[in-house]
Amino acid sequence: MGIKERAFNFSAGPSMLPLKVLEDAASQMTSFNGLGESVMEMSHRSKEYKEIMDAAEANLRDLMKIPSNYKILFLQGGGTLQFSMVPLNLLRNSKKADYIITGSWAKKAYTEAKKFGDIIVAASSEDDNFTYIPKTKKEDFRADADYVHITYNNTISGSHFNSVPDVGELTLVADMSSCILSEEIDVSNFGLIYAGAQKNVAPAGMTMVIIREDLLGFADEKTPVYLDYKSHADTASMYNTPPCYTIYIAGEVFKYIKEIGGVKGMHQRDLDKANKLYDAIEGSSMFTCPVKKEDRSLMNVVFVTGDKELDSKFVAEAKEIGLINLKGHRSVGGLRASIYNAMPAEGVDALVEFMKKFESENK
Repeated sequence: MGIKERAFNFSAGPSMLPLKVLEDAASQMTSFNGLGESVMEMSHRSKEYKEIMDAAEANLRDLMKIPSNYKILFLQGGGTLQFSMVPLNLLRNSKKADYIITGSWAKKAYTEAKKFGDIIVAASSEDDNFTYIPKTKKEDFRADADYVHITYNNTISGSHFNSVPDVGELTLVADMSSCILSEEIDVSNFGLIYAGAQKNVAPAGMTMVIIREDLLGFADEKTPVYLDYKSHADTASMYNTPPCYTIYIAGEVFKYIKEIGGVKGMHQRDLDKANKLYDAIEGSSMFTCPVKKEDRSLMNVVFVTGDKELDSKFVAEAKEIGLINLKGHRSVGGLRASIYNAMPAEGVDALVEFMKKFESENK
């Protein structure tokens, strides 16, 4: 089966991008639309780049059916910077916020927010190594909390919110870095959504923020200007030089998703891939998935053999045949297949085939 020209990359991020997008971008690399310059060299204030930016925003708004009273911001700093920006901007009244802790990134978001206000853990699945999503009701949250924060998909632990928590009239904030554009969501259920681009959208370097307009303008006057959402909303994400090339690739990915049936079509593809892989794990006597079935992620499939040496052997042998980056996160070990939007069905088929072969040879 030898290594293919293009491997099946199961990395948790940066991750695979659609081959068509990469090939189209490559053809435009040195001269975009015959202009004689690359998008990487283009002035972000130029008419040509403004068209790229405007199209990216319009297509994202269309794909996610984002209401007109929400701003779309293309920022830098990754999801990690949002751990600070969210409390700096949204702790506007009581200075209280409630966090649901469902994995390492959710815990980091909570830890950072604690620097800025009265922040508590409203619910957590840490008691069982983040293998489930805790069930909550609106009474579990403080009535005067400025917002409730969740991490919608948990990249390391492989779990996912399969329903939106009921927070009553409170503002719900969601980190969707590792699942955005993989399923249809009702944006109006959230006050703010943020997502790093490097999982489902583009290369690393850009973070999307979707924020309801009534949440803008409440950052403390001592908040650094770059960390105030209003600075970016008022300047159409052009307060300073944006991550131009990453936004361009994101725009091309948005076009690609629209061409293949939009988010609904993409979700069906993702569902088919995940079901095939989970079925292989369930039918195996070697591999197990520790996450509760009802809370399993479609994007990040975690599994183990129960033997660290066997896990390492699996990763090494898979790499030899072009199935790369299957090692679990360094904090938890085991195995992980991140099968984001751009992972073709053939990649999952190849992985399932290898799993069966590996099991038969290592009984």
